[in-house]
Amino acid sequence: MHNEIVTFLNAEVAGCNAVANIAEVGDSSVTIASTHIKQACSALKNSDKFKMNVLQVISGVDYLEEKEIEINYIMASFIENTELILKARVPRGDDNNLPSVESVCDIWKSANYLERETYDMLGVVFENHPDHRRILCPDDWEGYPLRKDYVVQEKYMDMLVNPPEKINRDDIEFFAKMRINHEDPTQVSGSWVDDHAWIDQDLANKAKDRVAEIKAAKKAKTDSADSAEEKGE
Repeated sequence: MHNEIVTFLNAEVAGCNAVANIAEVGDSSVTIASTHIKQACSALKNSDKFKMNVLQVISGVDYLEEKEIEINYIMASFIENTELILKARVPRGDDNNLPSVESVCDIWKSANYLERETYDMLGVVFENHPDHRRILCPDDWEGYPLRKDYVVQEKYMDMLVNPPEKINRDDIEFFAKMRINHEDPTQVSGSWVDDHAWIDQDLANKAKDRVAEIKAAKKAKTDSADSAEEKGE
């Protein structure tokens, strides 16, 4: 089905650059250019063959090192009993220049809350959304909690966000241990900084040292590759 959808989209939506991602294990998907999300979704819903009449989920993945966010649209045809994951990537941007895609609210009404949640958690703007505001966090909340570089703010409206008596120390220490033991600790994300006041400092220092070690190794590898390229090797 996925290869058929790719052929269909590339014929119906010029420039969408649809590509099938066929998985040996797990779910296959189709990736398209983010600039053509709305046209592709409309084509899939209105297609006599695919009839994707339901949008079930919009989710996202923050690829921090690649400086991109992937948006996943999980849709289904209750008529044909099929399901599709449609993916698109956008630049991560920053608080002053958030990534954006076109809203699909006028294609599926279910997109309203789904797009708001994706905006709230990952900072992706959905252009022409009829009610574009946060849905889980307060409107003036700082940052986007599912971004991998997110650090929870200390206070909100003069209240401690995570007072000591409500902190789950085990979660903080688990995060630090994961960073120490993972082959690439920069891929381990959490909303706690390594030198959190309620974490064992020896553990925190080991986690920070491990991250610094991997970052230095990555930089050395990049510098070596750049040097070789300059020399024409």
